[in-house]
Amino acid sequence: MKATKVLSVKNYSLKIDHKNVLSNISFELGKGEILGIVGESGSGKSLTALSILKLLNIRNSKSSGEIFFNGNSISQLEESEIKKIRGNEISIVFQEPMSSLNPSMKCGHQISEIILNHEKISTASSKIKSLELIRKVKLSNPNKIYEKYPHELSGGQQQRIMIAIAIACKPKLLITDEPTTSLDSIVKNEILSLIKSLQSEFKMSVIFISHDLNLISKFVDNILILRNGKIVEKGRVKNIFKSPKNEYTLKLLSSNPPKKNRPYRLLNSNSIKTKLISTKQRKENHKIIYDQNPILEIKNISVSYANLTILNNISFDLFKGEVLGIVGESGSGKSTIAKCILGLIQLINGKILFSSENIFHIKNSIFRKKIQLIFQDPYSSLNPEMSIGDSIVEPMIVHKIFSTKEEMKLKALALLSQVGLSESDYYKFPDQFSGGQRQRIVIARALVLNPEIIVCDESVSALDVSIQAEILNLLNDLKEKHNLTYIFISHDMSVIKYFTDRVIVLNKGNIIELNETDALFKSPKNDYTKALLKASNF
Repeated sequence: MKATKVLSVKNYSLKIDHKNVLSNISFELGKGEILGIVGESGSGKSLTALSILKLLNIRNSKSSGEIFFNGNSISQLEESEIKKIRGNEISIVFQEPMSSLNPSMKCGHQISEIILNHEKISTASSKIKSLELIRKVKLSNPNKIYEKYPHELSGGQQQRIMIAIAIACKPKLLITDEPTTSLDSIVKNEILSLIKSLQSEFKMSVIFISHDLNLISKFVDNILILRNGKIVEKGRVKNIFKSPKNEYTLKLLSSNPPKKNRPYRLLNSNSIKTKLISTKQRKENHKIIYDQNPILEIKNISVSYANLTILNNISFDLFKGEVLGIVGESGSGKSTIAKCILGLIQLINGKILFSSENIFHIKNSIFRKKIQLIFQDPYSSLNPEMSIGDSIVEPMIVHKIFSTKEEMKLKALALLSQVGLSESDYYKFPDQFSGGQRQRIVIARALVLNPEIIVCDESVSALDVSIQAEILNLLNDLKEKHNLTYIFISHDMSVIKYFTDRVIVLNKGNIIELNETDALFKSPKNDYTKALLKASNF
């Protein structure tokens, strides 16, 4: 076959346990081209990437079709042969750098390792190359970074180390699998700019996998839309975003929170468009919310770790029935505020009042019922060895909510129904659910104790757009049904604008701006806020 394309995938299919997970996938990738692959969880995005590198070590799997790299078939290569290509000619950057990096190895040594594996070079020379790569991915003080362990770096720095490893041997093809999902807008743009500049410098082809359609729209040349292991649409990104031909593509594009207006509900596969919330309605709602005493008062709190100030004299109020958004870069102190409110961190100074009473003076068992938390990653939030029913019932046992197991089970079943799951799910385990379903389970568990406040810490950031829309609609419904108050931490400014009443902007442990959401997006006062909005295309 003549090498006209860097990569050609022809009628590739994959079965796992006799079930089709990829069906007749065909596409081509030219030299220096960036191809975006988009789809919901379970659509086959990552399976496609892993198939190219033959990283699918799954029993009872069977593939057919052909994959050509530089004109040569790599589909049937033995492990010893594909190893020569992996990391050398084709590299991959995974979604979660902390899970991909070796926690027991210094970052510099991990970069050197890939160089030593593929090049005949001395250890000293590999270190020199590693330091140059650290500079190339725009990390300051390379010698210091070289000696650090992954946990000593921020999420954005860890991702840069992953990119340094991936480009160490100047590959012809770079695959990036959700490389910016957990990063805030400014760092996300920095990583995208870095990948783009390296792609241009090394003349690499790039496959960019993401569920973030806004990201895809401004970064790639061509796009594949996957659903249930099949390509439903492909072509130039501008054409597809302007005039999608497939109904699924249209729904996927419509699931994004709109930037110019605020509907009651977001569009997804289970809903239709609804009327918009008018400015007058929002003002009337806010008058009701803010004409009452606050339910939570944060007064001049400060927190430090190892003589490093994390929060500096933070003060704000939370009102019954509102959704208060908190935004800021990684390390700005967002999650630390959440931990303080939950009573998990000792304050240097200041106090937190719940219904005018200091939270550290409230009996712990009583306070825990009032404020609950929904984490970012529902899979790590659930015990893999406990059934869903047991996970939901557990808080009731601890807090002695009911006297009999039958009452607890009935409560758990009612909550599963409220979050859109079935009674049969009570007996299943976390690994039997999708990411969106697991998030519904975590939400059900948070509601068990009838809380007044729920802290949502990046609770939709890892979900694809249509599932994210479902969860946001669910949170809105539950807010009305249970008269809930939310603290909503996120790095997605589109979600913040759609979902919140007011927004706190954090930078390096300081509140630099606090305003009603519409006012903040329309007329930001602080330069950092302006930069944050600009990075999110507002």
